[in-house]
Amino acid sequence: MSSRIDVSVEQRGSGNAPSGDPGGKAGHPNTCPSCQSHYRDDELAATYGVCPQCGHHFPLRAHERVAQLADAGSFAEDDAQLRSADPLSFFDVRAYTDRLADAETTTGLGDALISGAAHIERRPCRLAVMDFAFMGGSMGSVVGEKFWRACERSASDGLPLVCVTASGGARMQEGILSLMQMPKTVCAVDMLREASCPFIPVMTHPTTAGVLASFASLGDVAISEPDALLAFTGPRVVQQTIKGEKLPEDFGLAESNYRLGHLDAIVERSGLRPYLGRLLAIFAAGSQQ
Repeated sequence: MSSRIDVSVEQRGSGNAPSGDPGGKAGHPNTCPSCQSHYRDDELAATYGVCPQCGHHFPLRAHERVAQLADAGSFAEDDAQLRSADPLSFFDVRAYTDRLADAETTTGLGDALISGAAHIERRPCRLAVMDFAFMGGSMGSVVGEKFWRACERSASDGLPLVCVTASGGARMQEGILSLMQMPKTVCAVDMLREASCPFIPVMTHPTTAGVLASFASLGDVAISEPDALLAFTGPRVVQQTIKGEKLPEDFGLAESNYRLGHLDAIVERSGLRPYLGRLLAIFAAGSQQ
């Protein structure tokens, strides 16, 4: 399945902040890092967090994303009580436990992914959403476990799973335990396949490293927002490894992935909910045949 896209070259090259800072650090958080236009909170809310001047997609918090995608009042969160342990007693310049506590205080989340039952355009599904604001959306044991449980519940209920990704990859503070989440989440998607339950990843800026290399790339229909960085590593790091050879202008961006067949559709944020609703309706009709 594919979707027509119309993204200009100017938008492709300028719409994204560096992969470690998807919102940009220039000035007020409501200042567009691409065209420097400034907006009030209500103005951004009215455009789904998209700059009306240049099309830059501002980052969304997990609950904002749920509010945009799920029917009002339909989302019921699961496993909100899960918290990461500190199996390695990890300490760099700060203790891992301190970083976790700060992330929870700042975001109001227990970890970088929330999941639960939802309806999208009146179609029942399971919805999982990552939040880059929680330690860069990194995937540790709790993220992997929450994703596994979301897949398990989807398979048990015979419902599709929609997962919105935004991640810098595996969480280094958990060492090999974080890397083990990659095969774990791949096996979780395989569980969905065996139960004939659709898996629909929606990749947003940035979706990189271990998350991209595991479950985010395994969708039955793979979707992205415009200009999102979808790469194992960012262009600056790759540039350093190829001795200064020039990379394509859209290296690692959604448009490049679409052109190479890694994506089925690039969908503007304002059209994402109805697009998902149509997909869920198609899958529901197919399951009844």
